[in-house]
Amino acid sequence: MRFWKFCFLLAGATTVAPTWAAHAYALWGQPKYAQDFSHFGYVNPQAPKGGELRLVSNLRTSTFDKYNPFTIKGSAPAYLSGLMFDTLLTGSMDETATGYGLLAEGVVVAEDGLSATFHLRPEARFHDGKPVLAHDVKHSFDTLMGPHTSPGYKTLLAEVKTCEVLDEHTVRFQFRAPNRELPLTVGGLPIFSRAWGAGKAFNEVVMDIPIGSGPYRIGPVRFGKDITYVRDEHYWARDLPVRRGTANFDRITVKIYQDNTAKLEALKAGEFDMMRFFSAGDWARRVNGRKFTTGELVKGEFEHKLPTGFQSYVLNTRRPLLQDVRVREALGLALDYEWMNRQMFYGAYRRVNGIFGNTMCQTTGTPSDAELALMRAYGKDLPPAAFGPMTEPPRTDGTHSLRENLRKAKGLLAAAGWTVQDGVLRNSEGQPMVLEYLDSGGNGQRMVAPWQRNLQKLGIELRYRAVDFALYQQRLQKFDFDITTIAYQGTNNPGQEFLDLFGSAAADQEDSGNFPGVKNRAVDAFIQKMVSAKSEQELLPACHALERAIAHGHYLIPQWSANTHRMAYNAWRLEHPSVIPPYSNGEGWVMDTWWARMPPLTADTAKTVVQQEGR
Repeated sequence: MRFWKFCFLLAGATTVAPTWAAHAYALWGQPKYAQDFSHFGYVNPQAPKGGELRLVSNLRTSTFDKYNPFTIKGSAPAYLSGLMFDTLLTGSMDETATGYGLLAEGVVVAEDGLSATFHLRPEARFHDGKPVLAHDVKHSFDTLMGPHTSPGYKTLLAEVKTCEVLDEHTVRFQFRAPNRELPLTVGGLPIFSRAWGAGKAFNEVVMDIPIGSGPYRIGPVRFGKDITYVRDEHYWARDLPVRRGTANFDRITVKIYQDNTAKLEALKAGEFDMMRFFSAGDWARRVNGRKFTTGELVKGEFEHKLPTGFQSYVLNTRRPLLQDVRVREALGLALDYEWMNRQMFYGAYRRVNGIFGNTMCQTTGTPSDAELALMRAYGKDLPPAAFGPMTEPPRTDGTHSLRENLRKAKGLLAAAGWTVQDGVLRNSEGQPMVLEYLDSGGNGQRMVAPWQRNLQKLGIELRYRAVDFALYQQRLQKFDFDITTIAYQGTNNPGQEFLDLFGSAAADQEDSGNFPGVKNRAVDAFIQKMVSAKSEQELLPACHALERAIAHGHYLIPQWSANTHRMAYNAWRLEHPSVIPPYSNGEGWVMDTWWARMPPLTADTAKTVVQQEGR
């Protein structure tokens, strides 16, 4: 479960006589766009409406079996939630920590920080033509907090005491304690109609067509092949500044293929128009062919300023073999990233380090006095190394060698009671160190193989296990794995969601986001301090303390990231704005702001257009 958080803070708000005049709320500083702004700066407000965008999803799921994206069981179609459900506030792609009114035309945060009151736009409409009312907002909140949705919602919203309907267009969220994140969190909740699945338990709302208020509806569906979202010609928000120049395609069709090879060949054959690439090998060696030579298909690398995130090998500390921090650190020492980046990734990536890379919360050097003041209260719960310099992933590029790293790993394992006996690493009871890497579909075996070989030098057997996505998903939900890969998305505004990722309560909650099973008093305290911070001066030490605790706990073995979106697209069928927003997520930018060439170019007309555009 994930949804966008749109950050806002109303300075000098009052609890009486609200005027509903505020157009945006910035967490730090001022919004980029003034109250009279006409459109976001990265869109083309004159973009024509029409045509079709055909793409493939970047999700691991190969198909879908429900239309409800909020329940636990099953898989919903890619992009459904973002295309069909509007939120109270929406963010922009060229700034962070700011929310602009979408369903809500105004919001008041109480001076004591214990409530946030939203006033809905009277013109807001669901797809069935009925108005979006305060009772629908309360229904959405109550449903997401109910027993049939992902537990991540309960974690994020645990400090929301009540959601009250004040009148037909006004709703107030009351909080258990002042918390700068909670107004942001409720502002990003997807809102759906009370009529959707009326009379059923929410887990029985499976194939009922969602009743949202977003710019698209579900159109033609061919199960196992594709789903088409159709633009709502009467979309209620089409002329709002936050929506002008967006949702330009009449149809967005998401194609379904069984594996990456089939996707790539279908792209080359012209079966769809856009594909984002995560494989450096594919991008460097296999994204080619006749349509690329003619210029019909174009390889685009679009730079961004997004947080690096923390894509990692996740070590499940619920497993007895992975409960010793020395063992976990030793496993990381056997990963030769520099060799992999040189030999397998064509130098395309940078190593991830920590959980706040490329944000103001990124940690470097030794702890400050403010960090130490937080950390010393939990000295027994933190590795001693956390009080020293921030971790740096092991290197093999000249400053250190793989041989040195493996020697250090061997020492850590010996200190933890593991020694090599007849070529096999065993503990004092003779138990061998045998671990399983869980993957979906088998595409990751090539990436894991070099690590397997290095672990064998330590006497460790890492078995590779590939399963279909449905089983993979079930095993993740039940935490039934030793090691797997999770591509964690980063954030510029860390808060309540980290309780789901690393909080002790989430460790025992099935289907939570705490995959490594972190249960640590210090981590819980640092997250709470981070969430309750009232200024950057309070926020940053808490973020740094948390990052040190996670990094030095070696729950995650950091992988790699790129600062570009690699996308191949059909330049004869698609156009995009000249301004590239720095905080877009790739596909979202395409679906939201690109438009269709009408009519599409041909081999003859393309020559003239290329000359005019100077390409």
